[in-house]
Amino acid sequence: MALEVHLSLHAAEFFAELQPAFPGAVVGNTYYGIPVADSPVRIRIDFQSTIRHREYDGLRLAVLHPDRGTLDTVFLSFADHQTFARRDAATGIGPGRDGYARFRDWHETGPPPWKGADLTGLRRGITHYTQVWAPAPAPDHSRPSLPTLPTARPASGRSR
Repeated sequence: MALEVHLSLHAAEFFAELQPAFPGAVVGNTYYGIPVADSPVRIRIDFQSTIRHREYDGLRLAVLHPDRGTLDTVFLSFADHQTFARRDAATGIGPGRDGYARFRDWHETGPPPWKGADLTGLRRGITHYTQVWAPAPAPDHSRPSLPTLPTARPASGRSR
């Protein structure tokens, strides 16, 4: 239970910085979003834990439907989305080294554990994934359209 309480102190701040492209709310450690108004589809975004207590290496996105449950889940790793590339390069941490492309939520005080993260790649990944399941609304076709041409009658095959 300490894991849930601890990270939830920071989750709202993380998702506020992430700025998903759709409205939503943070409940505990999870962001629940509404990608398209008047659609039953919802997006759930959680932190992806590693095998270490209070250590995270990405985000897990799930598409939810009230009648059909979870439709799909995808993992967006911090490494693949260059979230901590600058921080890790500055500290000399590379792939395969302890702490690479992850953050640890071990301290209740001080700066947020993802300080120095570049959330641009994650935001782009979330947007692309969401558009697969909840495409943007169709263009407005309320303008008058061009008149349609009458359909041609097929030739009867007889000559007069």
